[in-house]
Amino acid sequence: QVQLVESGGGLVQAGGSLRLSCTASGRTFSTYTIGWFRQAPGKEREFVVAISWSATYYADSVKGRFTISRDNGQNTVHLEMNSLKPEDTAVYYCAADEDTKVVTRTIYPAYWGQGTQVTVSS
Repeated sequence: QVQLVESGGGLVQAGGSLRLSCTASGRTFSTYTIGWFRQAPGKEREFVVAISWSATYYADSVKGRFTISRDNGQNTVHLEMNSLKPEDTAVYYCAADEDTKVVTRTIYPAYWGQGTQVTVSS
C-alpha cells in the first residue's frame, strides 16, 4: 500500500514557476514509478510526467518547461514547472505504480494523491 500527498500548488502569472512535491508512505518507494497527471475543468485526465528508478518521461506539451526529480531517501518526488502557461491550469495529481508502462501509457496507476490546484493567470 502506498499513500501519496501532494503539496505546492497555487496561483501564478503566465511565465512564472511553481514547484510541486509528492511525498509517499511505504518502505519500497524506490521501486515505484511516480507520475504526475492533470485534469482541467471539462477535460479528461492526462499524463504530464513520470520518473522511474532509471528514466524520466515527459508529455510533449511540457518538455523543456517541466522537470521531475526524486529523492528516495525522503520518499519524495518534485515537479519543477517553469514558463507556465494558462493552459497548464488544472488539478495536478501524483500517482504511483510498480509498472512503469501503467504510469506512462494509461491513466490507471494503482495509487493516487488527492490533487493540488495549479492556476496560471494570463
